[in-house]
Amino acid sequence: MAKLNVNPTRMELRRLKNRLKTATRGHKLLKDKSDEMIRRFMLYIRENKRLREEVEKELQGSLKAFMLARAVSNDASIEEALALPGTKVKLETSSKSIMSVEVPVFQITQAEQSELYPYSFASMTGELDGAISSLSGLLPKILKLAEVEKTCNMLADEIEKNRRRVNALEYVMIPQLEETIKYITMKLDENERGATVRLMKVKSMINQ
Repeated sequence: MAKLNVNPTRMELRRLKNRLKTATRGHKLLKDKSDEMIRRFMLYIRENKRLREEVEKELQGSLKAFMLARAVSNDASIEEALALPGTKVKLETSSKSIMSVEVPVFQITQAEQSELYPYSFASMTGELDGAISSLSGLLPKILKLAEVEKTCNMLADEIEKNRRRVNALEYVMIPQLEETIKYITMKLDENERGATVRLMKVKSMINQ
């Protein structure tokens, strides 16, 4: 590992030792943060997997119900029945901090509620009723899935950035500082031995 290009003085040695102490402490803090972020990330990954499986299963059931409704009714009747929504929802967005990472939070509030089924029951089949009912209950889960999935992506990006910082400290900065401190210490010791030898020679010459 190449050493830093500095003057081998005691002041520089003291400054580098302080930098090494700070870098070592920073490395430990970043490593602990990385471990905790990975733990949180794994929790969100499991939650994301569970939600995705639930959403895909329920969505598949809703699509089957729509296909059955199309099989017993013509497309024009279904489009006319669903042209005007009977329910309006309001989506509120905010954020929360997870290990200094701002992740999104989605919240649904019912802004206006009339009828879930915007058509006469006599005009449509029960298959369409079931499809609409299942889809209306699926919306909160879809938004929760989007929230969790976005959180996973943001945590993954932050974990990667943090890993690069940890590696830079562990494999570049700290070894450079240690090598430079070793070099300066050896240089100072060499200068001190040289000065001692010169003093001994001067003393020997004076005694003679």
